[in-house]
Amino acid sequence: MLQIGRVKVPQTIKPSRKFSRILLILIGVVLIYFPTAIRSETSRNLQIPTFVAVSGSSHISIDPSLLSNTGLSPAPSRIVVPSVGIDLPVIEAKVTDGLWELSENTASHGIGSAYPGLTGNTVIFAHARDDLFGPLRRIGKNAVIYVFTPDTWYRYSVEEIKLVNPDQTENITATSEEKLTLFTCSGFLDSKRLIIRAVPYKLN
Repeated sequence: MLQIGRVKVPQTIKPSRKFSRILLILIGVVLIYFPTAIRSETSRNLQIPTFVAVSGSSHISIDPSLLSNTGLSPAPSRIVVPSVGIDLPVIEAKVTDGLWELSENTASHGIGSAYPGLTGNTVIFAHARDDLFGPLRRIGKNAVIYVFTPDTWYRYSVEEIKLVNPDQTENITATSEEKLTLFTCSGFLDSKRLIIRAVPYKLN
């Protein structure tokens, strides 16, 4: 009698659990790192204009007369925001090609903006990292901000918090009264600018 041998049909090989775990880990790393990498590159390339004159729709340049008046008063050297845990040194921002440069590890005072204690808009800005101005996302209205110079210190109270588009430069231009403006990136992929506007603190 002819016997037909049994032929074992190979089954589809299933990926091992170990391989599946490794694949999931790799996907997780990519999802975590990719937005962070984009945020880092975007922040690195961000430059903030000083007191500006706007011509046309996007051309921005520094008013040269403001730069000629720098160094007439002590510049801010430290900023403290107790409610969100910010305590940072402040340096004078260099101007390159008509734009303020961002420091990688300190806050910066925009040359051409006012000095603390004087009439005008004192502009201090930094990257939106957790060790710089990132905690400003949690600041509230009426929060107290301290700005120090080598000679004295000034106390301000937050009166306005808002998100604006990068081209809304009117928020960092000169003012007729003493103001303090803190400026950093915010929003998805740093597409917005967080503006904190404060005024000299007054006792009730």
